[in-house]
Amino acid sequence: MNPFSSGTRLRDMIRSIRACKTAAEERAVVRKECAAIRAAINENDHDYRHRNLAKLMFIHMLGYPTHFGQMECLKSIASSGFPEKRIGYLGLMLLLDERQEVLMLVTNSLKQDLNHTNQYIVGLALCALGNICSAEMARDLAPEVERLMQFRDPNIRKKAALCSIRIIKKVPDLAENFINPAAALLKEKHHGVLITGIQLCTDLCKVSTEALEYFRKKCLEGLVKTLRDLVNSPYAPEYDIAGITDPFLHIRLLKLLRVLGQGDEDASDCMNDILAQVATKTESNKNAGNAILYECVETIMSIEDNGGLRVLAINILGRFLSNRDNNIRYVALNMLMKAITVDAQAVQRHRATILECVKDSDASIRKRALELVYVLVNETNVKPLIKELIDYLEISDQEFKADLTAKICSIVEKFSPNKIWYIDQMLKVLTEAGNFVKDEVWHALIVVISNASDLHGYTVRALYRAFQTSTEQESLVRVAVWCIGEYGDMLVNNVGMLNIEDPITVTDSDAVDAVEVAIKRDCTDLTTKAMAMIALLKLSSRFPSCSERIRDIILQHKGNLVLELQQRSIEFNSIIEKHQNIRSALVERMPVLDEATFSGRRAGSLPATLSTSNGTSLNLPNGVAKPAAAAAPLVDLLDLNSDDAPAPSSSGGDFLQDLLGVDLSSASVQPVASHAPKAGTDVLLDLLSIGTPAQSNSSPPDILSSSKDNKLPVSTSDGLSRPPSQPVHTTSSGGAASMMDLLDGFVSNSPKPEENGPAYPSVVAYESSSLTLTFSFSKPPGNPQTTMIQATFTNLSPNVFTDFIFQAAVPKFLQLHLDPASGNTLPASGSGSITQNLRVTNSQHGKKSLVMRIRIAYKLNNKDMLEEGQINNFPRDL
Repeated sequence: MNPFSSGTRLRDMIRSIRACKTAAEERAVVRKECAAIRAAINENDHDYRHRNLAKLMFIHMLGYPTHFGQMECLKSIASSGFPEKRIGYLGLMLLLDERQEVLMLVTNSLKQDLNHTNQYIVGLALCALGNICSAEMARDLAPEVERLMQFRDPNIRKKAALCSIRIIKKVPDLAENFINPAAALLKEKHHGVLITGIQLCTDLCKVSTEALEYFRKKCLEGLVKTLRDLVNSPYAPEYDIAGITDPFLHIRLLKLLRVLGQGDEDASDCMNDILAQVATKTESNKNAGNAILYECVETIMSIEDNGGLRVLAINILGRFLSNRDNNIRYVALNMLMKAITVDAQAVQRHRATILECVKDSDASIRKRALELVYVLVNETNVKPLIKELIDYLEISDQEFKADLTAKICSIVEKFSPNKIWYIDQMLKVLTEAGNFVKDEVWHALIVVISNASDLHGYTVRALYRAFQTSTEQESLVRVAVWCIGEYGDMLVNNVGMLNIEDPITVTDSDAVDAVEVAIKRDCTDLTTKAMAMIALLKLSSRFPSCSERIRDIILQHKGNLVLELQQRSIEFNSIIEKHQNIRSALVERMPVLDEATFSGRRAGSLPATLSTSNGTSLNLPNGVAKPAAAAAPLVDLLDLNSDDAPAPSSSGGDFLQDLLGVDLSSASVQPVASHAPKAGTDVLLDLLSIGTPAQSNSSPPDILSSSKDNKLPVSTSDGLSRPPSQPVHTTSSGGAASMMDLLDGFVSNSPKPEENGPAYPSVVAYESSSLTLTFSFSKPPGNPQTTMIQATFTNLSPNVFTDFIFQAAVPKFLQLHLDPASGNTLPASGSGSITQNLRVTNSQHGKKSLVMRIRIAYKLNNKDMLEEGQINNFPRDL
């Protein structure tokens, strides 16, 4: 016989295909077989039609096109014999789907077969309809399927129930027709019919509210009784799996009870007892038992509240976490993630087991457990949990360190009880995984260190020790270099020793050595080298004996291929050589950095800080400016979208701009808030208080002309901005003057303050239950547009306010400038006050009155407080 004739058997064709050694040979065999089948179709070969369809199905499963045989399926279905119908329906389910238009031709054949006297043919039709039924076919054949749900044979009833599920999914409007037949199936004794009936009821409840209410009222007690009988049933070999009778039926019943109990207290109370029985009686040493227990836990967590049951369910999940099967542990972690929103206290009891899962060898379990630990942390358990996580950080896999480090940093930032603990934990993280720490994390650490004045010595010593052992961690190196540059004298002199630390012997040369190591490392990036050069410049003033050595280190980069380092090297060398008289003022220790937005973000009361890479000012639409470190709260204060703030200028043509990171294009705008300076005003800030106030919107000012009224926010190379302090008179020949010209023209004598005009009556600008703000007004002679305001803050409460910060914003027609406040601690009960001077320029003087929005931030018993308000009661002639 021809091996490719239509009469060959399927197994002969399979042998031919398997004998092929290449894909090309296989395609050739398939092409010849398809050609023989097409020839048989054209000849209308009845005898071998079923063989040809079998071959087509196999070819279809191999991935070759078989659309030419679709009509043969319909012809086989229309045949009277069972073998032909069987192969026809099988081909119909494999070769066609509900999107095929030719499927409409089979509806009539299906209807006839659903009414056939042969139950096996009826079963074939139900199987086909359940697999490829379209919405049109569902509407046409739904009555026949509904009738067959009461057929005498249980196999037909089972198939009719499964077919009904397909119908109600395609046409939900038909759901009400199947409610009563489905309820009747719940009383079946045959497990196969009962399980399909339960699944049908579950799907009916999802698509029809009417069905849900009906099953709650009429069928709930019966379902509970069925589940109880199933739990207590004796051994049944037909349905038994690992000693559990029909676990599939168990699970279907539990899923239906979950749907019925969700959102209904009465239904939930009705099933509480049986759920407790299932949870306690089911064996957990077999996979079938674990499947039932998991479904039981899902049901308990979904129905209405029952504290005892939920604790039992969470304890079951705790046992799952101790299982050796990774799949069971992963499922338990997923379920605990949902359970923690319901009963966090019960989940906390399994904290130790969850922590062990963080150390699991399976990556998916580690990641899921870490997410769960992150949710479990609170103020009471943060210390032991962080200790465990940091200990594991030392031995964790490299690919897991990034996720683990991010979570640890987030937890420490959110729940740190005090600054010294925060600093200690962050140093441990930087030491173990500094290369995985994001920039905003070490930026925030520097802000905290800056604000912890009593911990400066302790921190710089701890960083110095850590730097000696972990020079390969980039973020650690950056923070260490910054602190050594700022507080190197404290490091050498052991200033601010705490009881918990031992003295350390560090010489001037040792401190310089540490920075030199950082700048000469091959793997050091540009940011770290730039920070190291600034640190060296500062140390040249702190340690005069090392000045020449520092100058030699800096000069090594004067020919660097990176323009930034080359320029810093030349300029810093010039400062050390030619301007020793002002060097100490230039490199004065930085004032306290702005922690208000950082601490507010941790407490959840303020928006996140908008970070920038170069620390320049952000120009706002109303003509005020704010240092980048506090730009976001200002935008929030002004009710502006952050998109309104244009990006800082990136122009690098000006010498002063390149050296100090100051955007000279924004010289006509003013910062709106500042910190109170410490004793001894920073002379570097005085030096940079340059420029003239804007005379009009059309003519830009000469930013290098002498004036005391216009100040620029100062940016340092580490990207942290700060406002200037008191002004100093400077002279310059033009706006394009170089840094050296500016320094050569430096005059140390400050101008005398101008005489103010007549005073105006004071007003209470803002008053709350704990705070009063009073404004006193005066006018400078000959300048009616400008108003000088002295703000006086009085604390009415019996508690001291610390870290006091005042911020203000004004509309576009006003320009606002704030001087530093007289302090940042406000005494209790009115025993003292804080004063701060403001200057407001009204471009619409005589037409529009002053108006101002304010924000006052402070700490009360180490808790962040925030007050906001709008001031509209300014005198009209201002």
